[in-house]
Amino acid sequence: MLNKIAACLQDIREKTPLVQAITNYVSINDCANILLCFGASPAMCEAKNEVEEFAPLISSLYINFGTLNEEQKDASILAVRKVTELHKPIVLDPIACGVVSRRARLAEELSTSGNITIIKGNMGEIKALAGYEAQARGADSIDDGKDGIEACKIVAQKYHAVVASTGKTDIITDGEKTCLIDNGTPMLTHITAAGCMTGALTAAAAGACDDYFTAACAAVMAMGLSGELVVNTNPGVLPGTFRVKLFDAIYSMTTEDILKGGKIKCL
Repeated sequence: MLNKIAACLQDIREKTPLVQAITNYVSINDCANILLCFGASPAMCEAKNEVEEFAPLISSLYINFGTLNEEQKDASILAVRKVTELHKPIVLDPIACGVVSRRARLAEELSTSGNITIIKGNMGEIKALAGYEAQARGADSIDDGKDGIEACKIVAQKYHAVVASTGKTDIITDGEKTCLIDNGTPMLTHITAAGCMTGALTAAAAGACDDYFTAACAAVMAMGLSGELVVNTNPGVLPGTFRVKLFDAIYSMTTEDILKGGKIKCL
């Protein structure tokens, strides 16, 4: 699996996928910059009267519910319909869908409007979509991870999508095959937008790699491993410095880093 993930990273660098992001205002600049560092090209196009015209140009679409307003909601529905018609991948990041019912309803509406390729969320969000009681504090999960694989499989089968659940151990599943990733560092929880950036990277990987399961694994591993590399080479690093160096680590990541440092177990 590590060889496939390394090949996906190489594809991103070679193809420079154009990722359209309808994302939140807390993370928009971070998402744009992390995409550039990963080898992709960001397009923060969210106006509802532009998304359909723009869709033929993109490699993939990333939708993030973080600061969801009515313009973004309408734009997301239109974009999903058009991008599905064009057979391009769509990554959904349903932030806080377990604590705001409007967001859970929009996830359902988007799934009936088109084909969601990958759902990326924390365990609280994924469990909410699976019908479990959400364990969350705002946009952050406080779930203990119990029954996590089962919940991810339920969501994957319900939405006919790959599910990437991030946490201490990341879970990637398509409802049948499942991989667990143990790269990461607690420092990622001390900066804003780590999850959003992971979602953006997932869209980049999906835009460059035809195997969407591998694409999800590659993006999640890249974020976790980058965090590890920063901490391992900068003992005692503080959040502000960590944030800056995270971008550098993503930019500098090589296939050798993946093959040497990737921690993945496929069930």
